[in-house]
Amino acid sequence: MTSPAEPRIVRCPACGGDSVYAPSNRWRPFCSERCKQGDLGAWASEQYALPDQGAPTDDWDAEQR
Repeated sequence: MTSPAEPRIVRCPACGGDSVYAPSNRWRPFCSERCKQGDLGAWASEQYALPDQGAPTDDWDAEQR
């Protein structure tokens, strides 16, 4: 008879603390509801936005001619 696998411990992406990565943790990969909600708030307020690189140029097209 095999025993159930040990739950994996990962780093919480919000606070950096230990987080159980298993179905028993309803907030995975976060350690708590607070960390999950904080991450959602940062995403919703566009704190994770990438910087604008500006409009594309036609340099590549001109080089191909």
